[in-house]
Amino acid sequence: MTELESLPDPRILTIPLQFGQLDTSSQPAAYLEMGSGPTLVLLHGFLGTGACWLPLMQKLRSHYRCISLDLLGFGNSGKPAIRYDIATEVAFVRQVVEALNLGSCYFIGHSFGGWVAAAYALQYPDAVNGLVLAAAAGIRDDSFCGRYDHLRPLLWPVPVVDWGLHLVKPLAGLLGQRAAIAQLSWFRQELKAQPAARSFLLDRLRPEDAIDTVEQQIHQLRLPTLVITGDRDETIPLWHSQTYAKQIPGAKLAIIPEADHALPQKYADEMAELILQFFANQPDAISCRSSTHPSSS
Repeated sequence: MTELESLPDPRILTIPLQFGQLDTSSQPAAYLEMGSGPTLVLLHGFLGTGACWLPLMQKLRSHYRCISLDLLGFGNSGKPAIRYDIATEVAFVRQVVEALNLGSCYFIGHSFGGWVAAAYALQYPDAVNGLVLAAAAGIRDDSFCGRYDHLRPLLWPVPVVDWGLHLVKPLAGLLGQRAAIAQLSWFRQELKAQPAARSFLLDRLRPEDAIDTVEQQIHQLRLPTLVITGDRDETIPLWHSQTYAKQIPGAKLAIIPEADHALPQKYADEMAELILQFFANQPDAISCRSSTHPSSS
C-alpha cells in the first residue's frame, strides 16, 4: 500500500454551534486525523481545506496526534449563510476542540488559518501549548484592499460572470492567456463553493473594515511560538511574519529559502524539520501541558 493510499478518510462531527448569527442548531465539522502523541490542530489557509496539511501530517504523525480541520464555510464543514469573520472561526474551532475533548493542544496555522490560530491563542491562552504560524495573515496591511480590485467582479453572485469567463476562453488561448483565464475560473468556482471566502472578501473591500487583525494584541501571548515563512512568498509579505516574530515575546522566525506561499503542500519536509526541532527545545511546555490520547491512523 502506498503512502497516499493509506491516508485516512475525512471524519464528520456534528456539533451544535452557538453563534448569534446562526438560525440552525447544528453544523458538520469535517476533519482528518492521524498519528499519536500530544495533540496538534492544523488550520488551513484561504480557499483551502484540512487536506492541505496531509503532506506535513505524514511527517509529524509519529510524534503528534494530528487533527486537520475544515474551517467553517470551507471544504466539508458546514456552510451556513452568515457573515464570516475571525471571531466566528475561533468560536467554531473552540467548539470542535471541546466536542473532541482535546484539552490543551498545539496549533499550526497557515495564512488565513494562522490568523485564526493567533486569535484563538489570544482568546484561550491556557488551551494552547504552542503555536506555529506559517506565512500567517492577520497583520493589518491596507495595500491588500487595492491589490485585488480587478478581481471584484468574481465576487458578484450573477451568472453573467461565469458566461463571460466561458466566452473569453477561446480568445485567451489565441492570446497566450489560457493559464490566466483558467486561474480566474478556478478562483470563481472556489468562491462559489466556499461562502466563507466570498463573505470575507466582500466585507473587507475598504481599509477601515480590517478591524479584527491581531497586531495590537499579539504581544500578550506567552507561549512557545515559531513563525515560518518563505523568502519568495508573494501573498503574505515578509514583514507580516516579522511583525509576529517581533511582537510575540520569545518567538522564533524561520525563513525557508526559495519557498513560496504554498508551505504545507510543497515544503512539508522543511516545515516538519523546523517544527520538530523547535518543540524539542521546549521540554517544559511539552511535559507539563500536553495530554495523551489513543493512537489514530
